[in-house]
Amino acid sequence: MIGFILRCQELSLRWVVMARFYSSSELMIQTPESTTKRICKLMMSCPKLALDTMLDQGGFNISPDIVENVLKRFENAGMLAYRFFEWAGKQRNYMHTVRAYHTMIESLAKIRQYQIMWDLVNTMRKKGMLNIETFCIIMRKYARAQKVDEAIYAFNMMEKYDVTPNLAAFNGLLSALSKSNNIRKAQEIFDKMKGQFVPDSKTYSILLEGWGKAPNLPKARVTFREMVDSGCNPDIVTYGIMVDILCKAGRVDEAVGIVKSMDGNGCRPTSFIYSILVHTYGIENRIEDAIDTFLEMAKGGIDTDVAVYNALIGAFCRVNKFKNVYRVLGEMDGKGVAPNTRTYNIVLNSLIRCGKYDEAFRVFRKMIEVCLPDADTYTMMIKMFCERNDLEKALKVWKFMKRKQFVPSLHTYSVLINGLCEKGDVSKACVFMEEMIEKGIRPSGLTFGKLRQLLIKEDRRDVLKFLQEKMNLLVEEPLCD
Repeated sequence: MIGFILRCQELSLRWVVMARFYSSSELMIQTPESTTKRICKLMMSCPKLALDTMLDQGGFNISPDIVENVLKRFENAGMLAYRFFEWAGKQRNYMHTVRAYHTMIESLAKIRQYQIMWDLVNTMRKKGMLNIETFCIIMRKYARAQKVDEAIYAFNMMEKYDVTPNLAAFNGLLSALSKSNNIRKAQEIFDKMKGQFVPDSKTYSILLEGWGKAPNLPKARVTFREMVDSGCNPDIVTYGIMVDILCKAGRVDEAVGIVKSMDGNGCRPTSFIYSILVHTYGIENRIEDAIDTFLEMAKGGIDTDVAVYNALIGAFCRVNKFKNVYRVLGEMDGKGVAPNTRTYNIVLNSLIRCGKYDEAFRVFRKMIEVCLPDADTYTMMIKMFCERNDLEKALKVWKFMKRKQFVPSLHTYSVLINGLCEKGDVSKACVFMEEMIEKGIRPSGLTFGKLRQLLIKEDRRDVLKFLQEKMNLLVEEPLCD
């Protein structure tokens, strides 16, 4: 144990020396972009216990933009982000913005650190910084964690925190419940409280979308009729939701009828609405109808944007017509419509599903020249290589991700650790497990259990105990369920 402490002290000292060298060598570069990059690079590589010292020694001149950008990049690593947030709040000539608080609240709620989250809310209250959006974030995060009572509690607590609930807050609560598959509770609250707030098109659209997700087409129709009967005219968002509901219910022809009637109601269909039709035809393998709808939209003078191109690409991917996919990508390039991360994820997912692994890797290499991969992209690629027993390439993708200063999500860590466990590389799996916990990301029971079994099998109970203690510390830091 003493040896371990001495090694930690030695490590901490080495980081301090490096921080001083790092700071002096880049002292001339003090743009917000360079400072953000330097801080992120430090946070990605520095042990959690040495972070405050490293930041102190780094000579960083921080600003609200820098802090907000760093917090956004580390939104998947809640406790690491919180350490930086706490450090930044102590710096001279700097005060946290509302946006910084909101980003931090979202990160903490994501890992269910609710007590710290409410501590921040109380701090915001003392500073007079609370607003409707603060509580909308909290309601949304509680609902996503299926903590329905807590979401409603947050709404009811607003007045106690000197924030008057309004229609935006009411819509925020309904939206949080609806999007977390609690539409019946949302409808119950709407029926009980609609006398206190005058519902608008957004209110009805939220309920409509919820019943569409349920799915419950009769209830969606009742909501739509109630909206019209109350004198609230459907807007482009409402029409889009209704078209989507009908398409998902297999009533695409009825959806087409609504689209055709929109012009007469003073609402011109958008490319998004056409993308829903194209997407649905793709799911139903009605490729000719998907192409005709795409061409009809273009003839109607509606600009083809990346959303409708993605729908068309998705349609071709479902029937494995990859030559057509590449033709569409070429057409996008010719028309100046840049593919986005979603475009490439659709193609990658389909190629991997068809076992076209080498082609998927070529598309990934093309992608990184055009746009930034997201967590889904990295997870897909790492999982693909792990399942092909090509851990070398999986780790190359991981290193590229780290160079881009992208903080891995829970799922990205899980696929790599599981892949290493399958290969029997327990030591590397332990390194990534420790790194994951250090970043404040709690591993799933399945992933930790798999590693635990291997450690017991190899009689490495000391390592298991070390990781378990780190896990317990994360849970106790503090976790309020």
